[in-house]
Amino acid sequence: MTFADTAGLTGLFGAQPNPTAVVPLVTGGLALVLVLSSAPWRLARNIVTIVHEAGHALVAVLVGRRLQGIQLHSDTSGVTLSRGKPTGPGMAMTALCGYPAPAVLGLGFASLVAANRVTALLVIAALLLLGVLVMVRNAYGVLSVVLTAAGLALVALVAGPEVQAWFVYLITWFLLFSGIRPLIELQSKRRRGFARDSDADQLARLTGLPAALWVLIMVVIGLSCLVVGGAWLLEPALQP
Repeated sequence: MTFADTAGLTGLFGAQPNPTAVVPLVTGGLALVLVLSSAPWRLARNIVTIVHEAGHALVAVLVGRRLQGIQLHSDTSGVTLSRGKPTGPGMAMTALCGYPAPAVLGLGFASLVAANRVTALLVIAALLLLGVLVMVRNAYGVLSVVLTAAGLALVALVAGPEVQAWFVYLITWFLLFSGIRPLIELQSKRRRGFARDSDADQLARLTGLPAALWVLIMVVIGLSCLVVGGAWLLEPALQP
């Protein structure tokens, strides 16, 4: 490997300077407004769906199920198909890990941000999306994943450190906040008698525990990730 190659890798995966204190505060506010919005949220929720279905897919593989594919739809719904035993802990874990996936990924991103590995985060995120792309089985899903991965790669390779910092903080806050709203929407639908085939209801049938309890467990996971990840993100703003 030449010196130039080494320098390039160092620039890509090395630590970046701490952002100004305003970055985590402003991006956190923008992400919260986005998650609480109407039309912008419906568009941004496509990213949440990608992460949600990727969470199902990853855990399905880890517990020994045979992954058949992922479908992402224009109404921001999605489905992950896998083969294996229809009951038992493996199936329960697969059903559980969709809704918490955005918040858990946001927590992982926050740890990289706290270590000032902003560019590395963007590259890793793009690679993860390309991994999801291999399993997507419909045209809209392919388009969604390709566009998202291309956007991340473009910022990683072209944008300067300051722009990258703003972008990464915004994405990370968005993932942390978006671990909560879909669960609120889910429970609202369930109370009106809809979404009876949701992940929570599948878990209820698999375990015998109430679906509302599973929603609560997912909310606790999401809030825990938000508190810890948010504390990491706010460190630059809290430093004297």
